[in-house]
Amino acid sequence: MSDLLEDDGPESPSNAPEFTVSELSGSIKKTLEGAFGRVRVRGEIGRVMHARSGHLYYDLKDDQNVVSCNTWKGQVRGLSVVPEEGMEVIVTGRLSTFGPQSKYNLNVDQVEVAGEGALMAMLDKRRRALAAEGLFDEGRKKPIPYLPEVIGVVTSPSGAVIRDILHRLRDRFPRHVLIWPVAVQGQNCAAEVAAGIAGFNKLQKGGAIPRPDLIIVARGGGSVEDLWGFNEEIVVRAVAASDIPLISAVGHETDTTLIDYASDRRAPTPTAAAEMAVPVRRELWVSVQELGARMARGLDNTIERRKVRLADLTRAMPKPTHLLDGPRQRLDRAESLLGQALIRGVHQRQLALSKVSARLQPVSLQGRLSRHRDRLTTLGEGLERAATTRLRDRRSALDRSGGLLEVLSYKATLDRGYAVVRDAENGVVTRAKDAARMHEVEFADGRVAIGGAAAQAKPAKKAAPKKKPEQGSLF
Repeated sequence: MSDLLEDDGPESPSNAPEFTVSELSGSIKKTLEGAFGRVRVRGEIGRVMHARSGHLYYDLKDDQNVVSCNTWKGQVRGLSVVPEEGMEVIVTGRLSTFGPQSKYNLNVDQVEVAGEGALMAMLDKRRRALAAEGLFDEGRKKPIPYLPEVIGVVTSPSGAVIRDILHRLRDRFPRHVLIWPVAVQGQNCAAEVAAGIAGFNKLQKGGAIPRPDLIIVARGGGSVEDLWGFNEEIVVRAVAASDIPLISAVGHETDTTLIDYASDRRAPTPTAAAEMAVPVRRELWVSVQELGARMARGLDNTIERRKVRLADLTRAMPKPTHLLDGPRQRLDRAESLLGQALIRGVHQRQLALSKVSARLQPVSLQGRLSRHRDRLTTLGEGLERAATTRLRDRRSALDRSGGLLEVLSYKATLDRGYAVVRDAENGVVTRAKDAARMHEVEFADGRVAIGGAAAQAKPAKKAAPKKKPEQGSLF
């Protein structure tokens, strides 16, 4: 009996099944996704991180708990509102788990602002921040050209907005229009609008595509969420940085976006923007005609007034025949005095000539030649004396150089008892190793051949003294 009650092995503490970690994580994932599926959660956006891959990671929190959220790169493009920290939103997505970290997260594919009040508060906060940078200052705004040649329109290529603008421009004053197609709502709206404004500014004047003189950013009316792309910071900065004057025409008259503050002028509607861009051609033509008529009337009135004034002056002036009476009398008097004045002038000049002639003394030509000959003779004698002195100095210098040459010559050394040994080629033998080449010995009074009779010395001929040249007369 005791054998029957005896336990053959260890007793299991529980009948619960055993799971591996992966099995447990997978089971939790299936249970969580099956129980909740797609959910809508309201909360405040916390930490936001934009990954390099394009994915978006952020927290959704309330006053007690936090839920991790993510939006994949392909889902980000479809969001109507990009999550920002501090924004109160309602997110819609699928709840799931992340097994490697034992976490659950909400994959969000739709973001809505939780009430217009929260959205307006965030918009006001952004407006104050951009205004603090000076992007809305009146001093930055540029004047709108009166009659632009080219108008650039940043809007959707399909829809009533572009048709209204073109129709209004055609009615008022047809202009060349360039359209930059963009999305006017959704995730891509802000980036495309900013790129359109920057693209128009990059066009070069005189290029293949004409550079606009004016830009119109236009969109029809809609909700705050629909117009949210024109409140993005990237759009506001692109408008503020535009060198081309810009008119914002987003929404209806009651709609206000941040682009309206940064633009150079705001239009309540796209049609009103076209009216601001160009005047009415018919009105201009009428104005020109009226101005022309006023100018013609003014010119006629001026001519009439000048005629009346001229007539008044004519009556006050004397007759033309009387104007010449005085000059005619002066001419007759001058004519009567002219003969006597000429005679007196000739007499005065004759008297002056006589006085000048009396002071002149005749000078003999022979005397002038004699004085010049004496001067030349004196000059020649001076030159002769200078040449003689220079020649004497040169001869003295030559004699001194000759004496110095004799003192330094080897002939003086021979006179003191020395001799010069020469070879057959009359070269000087100075080394003992060259004794075999000795041919003759030169003494002061002559040369003696080695082993032969004495050779008669051939003293050097003295240079004949140069005959002193005679210095002739220079004349």
